[in-house]
Amino acid sequence: MSVGSMYGGPIGAGQQGLTLVELMISLALSLLIVLAATATFLSSKNAYTANDDAARIDDTGRFALEVIARAVRQAAYVDWGGNEAPAVVQPSMSPSMEGMDARRLNSSTVGMTSPQTQSVNGSDLLSIQFFGAGDETMLNCAGFPVPGGQRGSSIFYVARDESGEPQLYCKYAGDTGWTSAAIARGIESFQVLYGLDTDDDGMPNRVLNASAINALDDAIVDTGDSAARNAKTHWKKVVTVNVSLLVRGEADTDARGNDASVTYDLFGNDYSDGHGVDDQGVRLRKEDFPVSARSRYRKVYSTTIQLRNATDGANR
Repeated sequence: MSVGSMYGGPIGAGQQGLTLVELMISLALSLLIVLAATATFLSSKNAYTANDDAARIDDTGRFALEVIARAVRQAAYVDWGGNEAPAVVQPSMSPSMEGMDARRLNSSTVGMTSPQTQSVNGSDLLSIQFFGAGDETMLNCAGFPVPGGQRGSSIFYVARDESGEPQLYCKYAGDTGWTSAAIARGIESFQVLYGLDTDDDGMPNRVLNASAINALDDAIVDTGDSAARNAKTHWKKVVTVNVSLLVRGEADTDARGNDASVTYDLFGNDYSDGHGVDDQGVRLRKEDFPVSARSRYRKVYSTTIQLRNATDGANR
């Protein structure tokens, strides 16, 4: 008896398969499912990347402002709590608060000497001086204590690192000389305005940039007489500091891409309209950035800081 006879028919009888049309439809449906799953995955990944980038930018902006604000509040500090007569700011001494517009520094030069004009997007530099405390509680911008009786410095400026990424740097006098440390990555612009108290009521009645303050000093004192300039400088009338930062992320998450109409006004539209020409960097556009970085997400962070100590050395 044949095998087919045992099962009531020839071998292969009753077996069924897919036709070519059915196979093609199955493959097409499978591909659609894979494409849909891939699109969902990519969308989720992009959303995660954008959220992570935004959180990183927030952390950077807030941290940078906090470091700068802490340093500014230390300007002109004098240790009046010690048992001995403290070192104080003398009229002939350099101001405890000073700045320059659209400049950057070399990390190894002394203080603000030899400023360079190749600034990053017109970023300013800000110099703060203060006396140390006997208990070593007065720290410079790098977090190192300044000994009592010694005048310490915290200087902020923006420069690019070896990879071309803009960073906010802190310059200070170390044990063996001046040096700088990067404290915030992705800072594309650092802008500063100063509130001057010219009528001695403790409140600012003029808000100027560094160039305008230096012009006021040039009008009353010969630039070669440093002692006389220090005694009369308008920098010793500063009572508030306005700081604004433009921070960029690390990923191309800005949906506006290369849209040249996108602008960033670091002190608001009104200030940019009135001073954008003579105060470089307060208004930036997408086209001002490298093509490779134009699609990065950016955000402006600003704060106003009230000085705690009189910058002219008076004990208020």
